[in-house]
Amino acid sequence: MGASADGRGLIRRRRRRWVRYGVGAVGVAALGVGVAGWVVYAKLDGNITPDDAAAAELARYARERPTSLVKDAQNILLIGSDSRSGDGNRKYGRDSGTERSDTTILLHLAAGRRSATAVSVPRDLMVDVPGCLRPDGKRTEPIFAMFNYAFQSGGSACTIRTVEKLTGVRIDHHVVVDFSGFKDMVDAVDGVEVCLKEPIDDKAAKLRLPAGTVTLDGEQALGYVRARKSLGNGSDTDRMDRQQRFLGALVNKVQSNDVLLNPVKLYPLLDSATSSLTTDPDLASLRGLYELARGLRDIPTEHVQFLTVPRESYVYNANRDQLVEPEAEKLFERLRTDAPVVVSQEIPTNSAPAEPGDYGPFGFRATGPAASGAVSPTPPAPTFRGNTAAEDGCG
Repeated sequence: MGASADGRGLIRRRRRRWVRYGVGAVGVAALGVGVAGWVVYAKLDGNITPDDAAAAELARYARERPTSLVKDAQNILLIGSDSRSGDGNRKYGRDSGTERSDTTILLHLAAGRRSATAVSVPRDLMVDVPGCLRPDGKRTEPIFAMFNYAFQSGGSACTIRTVEKLTGVRIDHHVVVDFSGFKDMVDAVDGVEVCLKEPIDDKAAKLRLPAGTVTLDGEQALGYVRARKSLGNGSDTDRMDRQQRFLGALVNKVQSNDVLLNPVKLYPLLDSATSSLTTDPDLASLRGLYELARGLRDIPTEHVQFLTVPRESYVYNANRDQLVEPEAEKLFERLRTDAPVVVSQEIPTNSAPAEPGDYGPFGFRATGPAASGAVSPTPPAPTFRGNTAAEDGCG
């Protein structure tokens, strides 16, 4: 009996020892995962560059900035910089020490995140640019000039103030990304699929692609969205249309489970995205970007829409743009008040003849009873020429 008891006691002691070892091993493994997770978080979090200078400049002009009218709605200014400085950017041209906004998009996120509306602002649009702080510490005088002069002279803060002056829309956040950052994000999702109605052979953009469905890598995507004179009709409007279709395709790719639910693909995307971003201080963290992305991920692609601010050739220079009124103000008012914006590739028409200002050169028209003169208690939403992320561009 004693020997048997001793044997069972020995077994119990061994079991307790193995349990302790097992618990210890699990604890060490959990600690390792936790440390690894913290290291990854710290790296990604540290990738983002906060735009403190812009924040200080905007604070200086806080009293003159428009106020937000709708709680929970957000307006984010996305700025694509054409800077040639930095790794990977020099091959796109000589670094003159300045940079301009190659692409600027006002992204409106509706309250409740029921929709997202991206409005392109042409770089050649003639606007009032306020006096801004230059990189050398001097201040410019207010000037009537091309829109992309704002970024060249005063960076993101000057661009934000110019957009707010133009639209009356309060900019809540801003994001600046350069050429290399754009390419890296496209490559991080293994390319983006687009549908081309015609083959492309563009020597300047070093782009040769067949018609139909093709997957663009980062370099090809950059050429596709930047090319201007040799693709389509050569206009900046055509280039912006192409950029909008590409962004719609990118939204589709990122929203797919193949990216968001695959850590192997998600980490490179986050790493490349955060490494290429300069944002306002509130967004300059993984937490800030996560809160933004969380609001975007559940918006149906048919409610992610793209359009260009209503514009036409500038009356004094056909190579510049000016706003089409009252169409532009109607769009800005809807963004300010978080009212629905309707887009269509083909602008609806009706049998009633268009009155002056009813059907602008950009392609805007109020439709329904109000357009024909009938009394309507709720005027229908105006329709702007544009597209949604659900459209593939080959229709």
